[in-house]
Amino acid sequence: MTKVLFAAAECAPFYKTGGLGDVVAALPKYLAKKNDEVAVVLPLYQDLDNKYRNKLEYQGNFYVPVGWRNQYCGVFTYKKNGVLYFFLDNEYYFKRPGIYGYYDDGERFAFFQQALIMMMERFNYIPEILHCNDYHTSFVPFLLKEKWGFVSAYQLIKTVLTIHNMEFQGKYDPKTLPDFFNLNYERYDDGTVRQDNDVNWLKTGILYADQVTTVSPSYAAEIQTPEFGWGLDGVLRLVSYKLRGIINGIDYEEFNPETDRDLKVNYDIHHLNKKVKNKLYLQKKLGLKVDSSIPMLGMVTRLTAQKGCQLVIDEIENILKLGVQVVILGNGDPYFEQRLKAAAAAHGDNMSLTLAFDPKLAQQIYAGVDSFLMPSAFEPCGLSQMISLHYGTLPIVHQIGGLNDTVWVYDKTKNEGTGFGFKEFNGFQMVEAIKRMLDIYYQKDKWFKMQRTAMKSNFSWGNSADKYQWMYGELLG
Repeated sequence: MTKVLFAAAECAPFYKTGGLGDVVAALPKYLAKKNDEVAVVLPLYQDLDNKYRNKLEYQGNFYVPVGWRNQYCGVFTYKKNGVLYFFLDNEYYFKRPGIYGYYDDGERFAFFQQALIMMMERFNYIPEILHCNDYHTSFVPFLLKEKWGFVSAYQLIKTVLTIHNMEFQGKYDPKTLPDFFNLNYERYDDGTVRQDNDVNWLKTGILYADQVTTVSPSYAAEIQTPEFGWGLDGVLRLVSYKLRGIINGIDYEEFNPETDRDLKVNYDIHHLNKKVKNKLYLQKKLGLKVDSSIPMLGMVTRLTAQKGCQLVIDEIENILKLGVQVVILGNGDPYFEQRLKAAAAAHGDNMSLTLAFDPKLAQQIYAGVDSFLMPSAFEPCGLSQMISLHYGTLPIVHQIGGLNDTVWVYDKTKNEGTGFGFKEFNGFQMVEAIKRMLDIYYQKDKWFKMQRTAMKSNFSWGNSADKYQWMYGELLG
């Protein structure tokens, strides 16, 4: 049994903006099921729902030096699914809507990182493994060694840093070293924490963590290249001996077509014929032509360049000419929203756009459409393709990152696969992949075989948790 403390900026169901929140929700829960002692430390944001807030137990408070400031930190706890959650409270930093996007995010997460380190000793939770996630907590391994190295209780802690997205690194002015952390410029001057004349938290965490992981094997390889390394590829190549990719999982208790309450009709691998009823329901609900024979493509996504939205906009006319219906749920960049809105208005019978975050409709899309389109420019892991596979909805993906690791692209010579893919990131190749999907769609025996193979794919968090447990064991020797 290993004692593990996860540190993160977000965690479902309390609050999430993306995949990070899902991972920090699921992985600790599955480690706890496998008898590890697991806790998670989070900021206490304003957005915490009262159904959780009212159950928090106050443990005490202390003060955190943030440069010249002396900031209050209240400590609350909550237990769920065998996991102990610590919520760190400071209304000046966290009593505001949302999680990110404020001018003082650097100061806010500088407070949080120092507070969580101080909390461990003051509230007697000294883990064997301190598992940090993304840049918001990536300075912790450095602070443990350089600022709190004198604390004997901390000296045996092993640190893990998981990179969920290389793009966001925590780049701040060198003055933040004394101003936020009461540190001098020694590690800036010698280049350790410096990158392009900034203090770079992610770079620093990569160098100081005992183990660096990312959320798929392919992404671990890709971020060591200039194309995907966001300027840190050289640093990652330097420490490649401690870098590994562990694919995320999905929670099959939550994502299961057999029990999903949001579906019109539940189904399983032995009753795939029931799946079409979800398609007919979705067509009717979204005002599309109701016809089970029309192939449906779905997307549930943030509308951003990273998610390949430009390819979809560029090719939407060519896609619809193939005789398909297209269903898109999401919001994001106003440019993509407006362009897709115009396309949907021009093709009302065959295209539906819902500009919202709607978890119930998302589940109905996973179950109702025939194929799920994920043309991401880069994708560290991706969860939607794994959900789609489990729902018998065959993905069409750009063969990159976690998409490459989880979707078995159809092999015509062997008549096997779980989805369809394209290697070159351009609209023409994406449309060609859709055509290959349609070719199999109209050959029902082959299509049903692929659906059954997809639904047998096992991307449960149980598998991923086993790999993390093995890694923790290696670190602890």
